[in-house]
Amino acid sequence: MSTNEVRPQEGLGAQAAAGVAWLAAQKWVVRAFGFATLLVLARELSPRDFGVVAAAMTVIPMVHLLADLGFSTYLLQADEPDQRTLSTALWVSVAAGGVLSAGLVGAAPLLAMAFSIPELTDVLRVLALAVVATVLAAVPLALLRRAMAFRTVALQGMAAALLAQVLAVAVALGGGGVWALVVQVVVGQWVIAVLAWWRAGWRPSLTLSPEEFRRMASFGLRVSAVDLVATSRLWAEAWVITVTLGPATLGLLSIAQRLVQTAQELTSASLVPVSTVLFARVRETAERVRGSYAKALGVAYAVVAPFMAAIVVTAPVLVPMLFGPQWRESVAPTQALAVAGIITLGAMVDHGLFYGLAKPGSWLGYAAVVDAATVATTVFAVRWGLVGVAVGFVVVAVLATAARWVLVGRLIGAPAATVARPFVVVLAPTAACVAAGLLTMAALDNARPSVVVVLIGGLVTAVVYLAVLRVLAAGILRDTLGILPVPDRMTRPVRRILRLDPVTA
Repeated sequence: MSTNEVRPQEGLGAQAAAGVAWLAAQKWVVRAFGFATLLVLARELSPRDFGVVAAAMTVIPMVHLLADLGFSTYLLQADEPDQRTLSTALWVSVAAGGVLSAGLVGAAPLLAMAFSIPELTDVLRVLALAVVATVLAAVPLALLRRAMAFRTVALQGMAAALLAQVLAVAVALGGGGVWALVVQVVVGQWVIAVLAWWRAGWRPSLTLSPEEFRRMASFGLRVSAVDLVATSRLWAEAWVITVTLGPATLGLLSIAQRLVQTAQELTSASLVPVSTVLFARVRETAERVRGSYAKALGVAYAVVAPFMAAIVVTAPVLVPMLFGPQWRESVAPTQALAVAGIITLGAMVDHGLFYGLAKPGSWLGYAAVVDAATVATTVFAVRWGLVGVAVGFVVVAVLATAARWVLVGRLIGAPAATVARPFVVVLAPTAACVAAGLLTMAALDNARPSVVVVLIGGLVTAVVYLAVLRVLAAGILRDTLGILPVPDRMTRPVRRILRLDPVTA
C-alpha cells in the first residue's frame, strides 16, 4: 500500500480513534510477547548486564535526535510536504546520521571510561547500527502516520518486535549475556526500517533544497532540542547512579522502569503520535482544539490510572514473581515510578498538543526546566540509594504537573483549573482503588500461589476504580469504551453493567 492510496473516507475523529486502537493493539501484542522475553532475559542475565545496556541507551537516542534534527516531526504537522521537502529531509538526516554514528564509534571508549564500565565500548559500537536504521526509517514512517495508516505502522512494529525478541531469547539461552539485549535493539530497528520503505510507496529524488532545509530546521531544531534535553537528563541520571551506586543498581532501576513503561505503552502511549496529527488538523479552530484536548486527556487518565494503581498495589509480589528474587530491590522504585506515571500522564497528550499546534519552543522551555530539576533532585537524593532517587521522581512530577496546567491553559485559552479537571476527576477513584488494593494484599499476606494473590489484588483495584469512576465521570468511561479496537457488541455487556447506555423503552 502506498500512502497515496489513503483517502479521508472517515471523519477525522473516527480516523484518530482507529489510529489509537491499532497502535494500542500493536502495543498489546508486542508487550505480551515482550514480557515473556523479559522474563527469560531477567532470569538469564544479571542486573549488571541490564545496567550496561541501560547506560548505552542513554547515549543512542541522543545521537539519533541529533541526526533526525526534528525533521520527521516537521513532516507530521506540515500542510503538504512535496517531493523536494521529503528528499531534503531524508538526505540531510542520512548524512548527519552517518557522521554521528562514526563519531559514536570513535568516542565509545571515552564514554565507557566516563561510566566506569569497560564493556560499554563494544556495546555502543554495535548499537550505532540501530541509529542508522532509525534515521533511514524516519521519512517513510512519517508519511504513513500523516496518512493515518496506523494499521500498517502497527503491523510493522509487531513483526519487528517479535523477530527481535525471538533472537534475543536465543542469544540469552546460548550464554550471550549482554549481547541478547543489544541484538534485540538492532534487529528491531532494521526490520522496522525495511518494512517502512516497502509499505510507504515513496522513493526520494536526488534533490536538496536550501530553502526547505531552513524551514524544516527552524521548526525541527526546537523539536530536537526538547528531546535532546530529555535524553541528556536520562544520561545524567544514569551517570550519577552508575558512578555512585554501580551499574547493577542502574539495572535494578531499569527493570522498574520497564515494568511501568510497559503498562504505559499498553494503554496511552499510542495517543502521542495520533494526537500530534489530530491537533495539527484541528488547530485552526480553538474550540475544536479544546474539545479534542479534553477528550484525549480524559481517556488517557481513565485508561492508565488503574494499571498504574495495580502496579503500586501488587509490586511487592509481582516483581519477584516475574523476574526472580534477585530483583526484589526493584519493588520500591517500581511503586514510586508508577505513582509518578499517574501524575505526569497528561504530559504525553500535551506533547502532541504543542507539536500539533506548531509550538515546540514553548514545550522546550518547560522541558528544560523540568529535566534540570529532575537531575538536580537525583544528585541530591542518590545519597539515600535507589529508593531516594525514585521518591525524588515523584516530587518533581507533582511540581512539573502543576506548572504544565498553567502552560497548557495559556496555549488553548482555558483556565488552569479546566486543564487540571481530568486529573482531579480521576484522583478520587485512583486513591480509593489503591487503598482497597493495599488492604486486600495485606489480608492475603503470605498466601500462595503468588499469581493468585496478584490477580486478586489487581481485580479488587480495577473493580473499585471502575465503580468510583462510574459515579464521578460516566462520560469518560463512554469515550474510553468507544476507542477500544473491538466491535461494539463486545463492549455492550460492560456498558450495561456500568449503566452507560441510555435506557430505552
